[in-house]
Amino acid sequence: MKIRTSLVHLTTITFLLAARAVAQVEAPPARIVTLALDAQSVTLLHLRPGFISSVRLPEEVSSVVLGDPVAFKGEHSEAEPRLVFFKPTIARPARTNALITTRTGREVSLTLVSEGSMAHGEPVDYVLEYQSQRSFLVESARSSFVIGETRKIAEDSRKGAAGASEADAMLESSKGAVSDVIAWQGRDLRVGVRGIEEKGQEVTVVFAVVNASPRTIELLPPQVQLAGPSSHNHPKKIKAEPVAIKDYRLASRRLPSGASIDGVVVFERPPFKEGRERLLLQVAQVEEVDRPVFAPIAFVAPVKGGGK
Repeated sequence: MKIRTSLVHLTTITFLLAARAVAQVEAPPARIVTLALDAQSVTLLHLRPGFISSVRLPEEVSSVVLGDPVAFKGEHSEAEPRLVFFKPTIARPARTNALITTRTGREVSLTLVSEGSMAHGEPVDYVLEYQSQRSFLVESARSSFVIGETRKIAEDSRKGAAGASEADAMLESSKGAVSDVIAWQGRDLRVGVRGIEEKGQEVTVVFAVVNASPRTIELLPPQVQLAGPSSHNHPKKIKAEPVAIKDYRLASRRLPSGASIDGVVVFERPPFKEGRERLLLQVAQVEEVDRPVFAPIAFVAPVKGGGK
C-alpha cells in the first residue's frame, strides 16, 4: 500500500514538474508594432528573458546607450545599420531606459520592461518599427521639431504689411552680396550665416546658400541643433539635440549650378548649453540627406555697434 501511494505521489510530482517546464518554454504572445517617429514620446518596449526584440529605424544608427547595462543588453551591427537588438540578461523583473542616436543626430527614447522569466501570458514586442512621414528630417506636426510651410515672398506680400511675418521681412531686407556672409561652410553645397537678431529667447538667423556643384540641386527645409561631444564614455561620438523651429523661409528650394539664395530661420534658443556644445544651422539637399552642411550660430547674438 505504501509503495502504491509513493508511486502516485511520484507520478503527480513528475507531472507537475513537466507542466511547469512546458509553461516556462512556451512562447509568449508575440507582437509586431509599427509607430510613427515622434520626438516627444517615449516608447514602451516589452521584453522577456530568452527572447530578443528588434527595433528598426528609418535611418542609420550611430550609438545605443542603456540606463542599466547589467539587466539589459543592446546590440547594433554595422552590417544592419538601421537595426538595434534588445534583450534582458537577468531572470528577475527589470526596467530601464535606452537612447538610440542616429547619424543625423536624431534621438529615440525607449523604456525597456521585462516581467521576468516566470511571467506568463505577457506579450513580447518581437519587432518595433519606426516610420517617418515623407522624410526622416521633416517630422509630423506632433513632433517638437516643427517646420513651417515654405511660401513664396510674393504670396505673403499680397497680405499687406500687417500680415507679413518677421521672417518675410528679414528675408526681404537680407538681399545683398554673398560677401556679407561671416564664414562659408561646405564645398559643393556652401552655407554661411549673414547675421543674427535676438528678441528675448527668440532668435532669427539670416543665412545664404550657394550651389557650387555643376548640377541643379533641391534643398530640404533648414534645421537647427545643439551639438557637442557625447558624455557616455565615447569621446569621438557627437550628441545632437534638435531645436524646435518656429518659422523659416527660403527664397527658393531649387538652385541651378552657381546660383545663390537667401534664407531665414526663426527658433527659440535653449536656456543654456554646456561649454563644448554649439548651435548649428543644418542645410542638406534631397539627394544627399546624409551629408548635410553645418554652419555655426552664435549662442548669444552680438550687440550691433557695441564693443567686444
